[in-house]
Amino acid sequence: MVGEMEFEKPVVELRKKIGELKEFTKNSEMDLTNEIEKLEVRLEKLETDIYGNLSPWDRVQIARHPERPTTLDYIERVFTNFLELHGDRYYGDDEAIVGGIGKFEGVPVTIIGHQRGKDTKENIRRNFGMPHPEGYRKALRLMYQAEKFNRPIVCFIDTKGAYPGKAAEERGQSEAIAKNLFEMAGLKVPVICIVIGEGGSGGALALGVGNHVHMLENSTYSVISPEGAAAILWKDASLAKKAAESMRITAPDLHDLGIIDKIIPEAKGGAHKNVDVQAKGIKEILKESLQDLMPLTAEELIEHRYAKYKRIGAFSFKEQLKPEKINQ
Repeated sequence: MVGEMEFEKPVVELRKKIGELKEFTKNSEMDLTNEIEKLEVRLEKLETDIYGNLSPWDRVQIARHPERPTTLDYIERVFTNFLELHGDRYYGDDEAIVGGIGKFEGVPVTIIGHQRGKDTKENIRRNFGMPHPEGYRKALRLMYQAEKFNRPIVCFIDTKGAYPGKAAEERGQSEAIAKNLFEMAGLKVPVICIVIGEGGSGGALALGVGNHVHMLENSTYSVISPEGAAAILWKDASLAKKAAESMRITAPDLHDLGIIDKIIPEAKGGAHKNVDVQAKGIKEILKESLQDLMPLTAEELIEHRYAKYKRIGAFSFKEQLKPEKINQ
């Protein structure tokens, strides 16, 4: 089976067995209905046990699934009248980021998101969803345009990270990301960010400064990949599973930490199992966010965003030592 993950092999094998028994019953005179019904009950319990107790590493695998829906998949199902816009007006167009204008429930909005490919050819075209500086500058151009015409901004996050190549560095990769962070903090329109797959490092944060930040249930959001963290901490990238468990990069963890606002439930096994149903879940969360944010003034939106990020993290003040105490 294409895209089959290790932890779901028992489910796949049982489904295959049920399918074989149904086919046998259909083509023979034997009635195996009772046996099939028992196996279906067993399958339902097995799915609940496996998909209801996913480890962080299991969620990483789902977030990376080759058939996982992309930004364009959701744009097609959630928005109407979408018109894609291209180019950063400085260097060129980066297809690792897509953006444009469309309508959500009749309301004009600007939509921006990372875009990876579904096969090798498209992944090469999209640079595996890892943007160059021109991609982030294109996104910022569209954000300025949205602010000018008072349109809410919806960002879909799905990248391993910004492209780390020599050409990207020469064109100012770090500056492009930093400028997006700075400018997004002060945008005068509602900004809603949704992590739909992998949210990797600054490449994700460059589209992630929003009034509301939501995550699909099996997405990840982190400063580094589990493999990268394992290579740094233990000098062994094969310990990625251990790193994933300690990094707290899953939606439930990040919700507990106050980094994201809401978790969008997924179908058993991941969003790729039913893209239409998943799109409806995203549509509902967008509707709620817009209802909350649209009535706010520009000043209130900026203050709301500032307060959101100020609340993240835990810290404490210690008594500052006086100079005479330091010298003692």
